[in-house]
Amino acid sequence: MTRVGILLMNLGGPERIQDVGPFLYNLFSDPEIIRLPISSLQKPLAWWISTLRSKRSEKAYRSIGGGSPLRRITEQQARELQSVLRQRGIDATTYVAMRYWHPFTESAVAHIKADGINQVVVLPLYPHFSISTSGSSFRELSRLRESDEAFKKLPLRCIRSWYDHPGYIQSMAELIAAQISLCEIPADAHVFFSAHGVPKVYVEEAGDPYQNEIEVCSGLIMNELQKILGYSNPSSLSYQSRVGPEEWLQPYTEDILEKLGKERTRELVVVPISFVSEHIETLQEIDIEYRQLAKDFGVVNFKRVPALDTYPLFIEGLADLVADSLEGPEISLDDVASLPRGVKLYPQEKWQWGWNNSSEVWNGRVAMILFIEFLLEIVGGNGPLHMIGLL
Repeated sequence: MTRVGILLMNLGGPERIQDVGPFLYNLFSDPEIIRLPISSLQKPLAWWISTLRSKRSEKAYRSIGGGSPLRRITEQQARELQSVLRQRGIDATTYVAMRYWHPFTESAVAHIKADGINQVVVLPLYPHFSISTSGSSFRELSRLRESDEAFKKLPLRCIRSWYDHPGYIQSMAELIAAQISLCEIPADAHVFFSAHGVPKVYVEEAGDPYQNEIEVCSGLIMNELQKILGYSNPSSLSYQSRVGPEEWLQPYTEDILEKLGKERTRELVVVPISFVSEHIETLQEIDIEYRQLAKDFGVVNFKRVPALDTYPLFIEGLADLVADSLEGPEISLDDVASLPRGVKLYPQEKWQWGWNNSSEVWNGRVAMILFIEFLLEIVGGNGPLHMIGLL
């Protein structure tokens, strides 16, 4: 029987407070997150940003118990998925590959080779494709594959995104319905989707499908929700977690919360649509920051739909994705990471010198980031410049 390895890709997260700084450094060292005109500046800038952000991020992680539960939950998802697949007669072994923290992708690949796996199905735990999430993970896997002859020989099947898969849609609708049923007036409860944001330029310049997939997905969930409840609830979609001075996808979550408060929305059911596991964005940003903000704006009843985690129907849906992938044609890493034709890949593969759009955009971005961080150091009285004695 063919031995199948299921590679589950996710972001990763610091498990202890002392992991926060190194995790942030790994995150901002990724050129899919910040691409600079000179590659040698990538790591110094990552060190700069991670040093400036560490204390604030450590405080956030302390508020949820001192670390991210993402690894623990992802490993639980992996075990559940492996069990379901084996019950279906598929000789599957699951592996977890985190992008910015342990267990790293390299470790997962090493285990796959050691276990004598015959073919691999790559399943990103991001329902919606984006350059900065699935795209970055695919490109890291491609880098490892190109440098490893043994891994290169393994047949690889990749799943690009699954935002419209029935198992995912129905799971989300059922969890939302459960929270709505707890509201005082269920039919009036406002369903508030909050997705992780990405820079607006990803969509406008590179053709990143993320925004479209989020919008289509939220519509499908609302249709399924109406079938379950028998009535239609009002709903909104927003984007959270933006970083830096650059414009990200809008509307921003805090702006919609203010708008709903002015409209005297009393009951709010918040849906973390792009998150399949509990982690800092759900447990701290939504449950603490946005909950307080909503209360300040006049929302009386704030409910948050739990992340999917190991919800049985969701795990069955992941198993369906794997089974369908095994029965279909082989899909390469290049195919799943590709963007629409005629659109430049963003971030740039190569820096273009001279007076052109590429250099102008990034010169402005880098200058803005450095200027803002400089001001923050002057105001805050600490940071990298103070550490090296320049301030």
